[in-house]
Amino acid sequence: MKRRLGISLYPDHSNFEEDKVYIDKAAKYEFKRIFMSMLEVTDGKEEVAKKFKKIIQYAKKQDFEVVLDIAPNIFDELQISYDDLSFFNELGADGIRLDVGFDGNKEAMISFNPYQLIIELNMSNDVAYLNNILTYQANKPYLYGCHNFYPQEGTGLPLEFFLSCSERFKKEGLRTAAFVSSQSAKLGPWDINDGLPTVEMHRHLPVEVQAKHLFATNLIDDVIIGNAYASDKELEALSRVNPYQLNLSIEFEEDVNETEKAIALDNQHFRRGDITSRMIRSTEVRKKYQEENTPHDNEEEFMRGDIVIGNDQFGKYKNELQIVLEPHKDSRKNRVGKIIGEELILLDYIFPWSKFKLAEK
Repeated sequence: MKRRLGISLYPDHSNFEEDKVYIDKAAKYEFKRIFMSMLEVTDGKEEVAKKFKKIIQYAKKQDFEVVLDIAPNIFDELQISYDDLSFFNELGADGIRLDVGFDGNKEAMISFNPYQLIIELNMSNDVAYLNNILTYQANKPYLYGCHNFYPQEGTGLPLEFFLSCSERFKKEGLRTAAFVSSQSAKLGPWDINDGLPTVEMHRHLPVEVQAKHLFATNLIDDVIIGNAYASDKELEALSRVNPYQLNLSIEFEEDVNETEKAIALDNQHFRRGDITSRMIRSTEVRKKYQEENTPHDNEEEFMRGDIVIGNDQFGKYKNELQIVLEPHKDSRKNRVGKIIGEELILLDYIFPWSKFKLAEK
């Protein structure tokens, strides 16, 4: 299943021209889906249809998949029924996200809607909600899962709970989504907006680090920026994230030599299958660079996240690259750089045989 990036729009709190510019920017960086909130509509069915159809049609021309976030009160407000989803089809939407669930049978039934609209389910509850829906023989290819976002500081999901919720959906093979928070955007659905992440620990991290973390769990297919409008710099940074393998950002020591830099940056690394708890070992590079000299240059203690390379004193292990997991000293290794602090959380996702790359910050 291909992984994607997305943005969020709030047509009841924005205007068409600003949304249009944002869609154009996101399209430039190959974002592919839009989460569009309909939780706040109050203008009546005709005006709502006019406003949302206009922005959805523009997004579709830019090849975006558009899912509308809805709640039961919206059906009452617009005088429509879950048994007839023609209104959303006429708007041009690809699907609807059910912010609130039903009894399982209802979700299963509407997954067979004649318009083949995607029915996106709320993933942020660690209960057998999805299993219940599937027991009613739902139209599984048209079911997605999407987490909530949390505008109030301190209310986002703890990591372990997030993982447990996500595993329920991913083991059933459904497409999954979660939100990251722009550090510059101010627009969301409510008057409180302390950022809009799914996972609380992400709230103040750079947006690309949040995305790397979500993709690294192998539980999330679509990463969506929850708040609008993310900066051009953030959109570009997200577009450079590799969704399929970790690309860790490093800061080099001032005296790093050209061989050490080439070993770190110019190679596809993978962790040995017979792992150790002390470090992550990338061993194939030592064969490629076995003839290159790497003088010894330190007597310091290495800390978690340090990038070290075996020097000329290390015999057959010369020019092996390692990422330190546990503090230790070894004069046969040179510290050539370190993983940036915000990305240390990603080291927990480099497993036996995991592929990874290093890039200079």
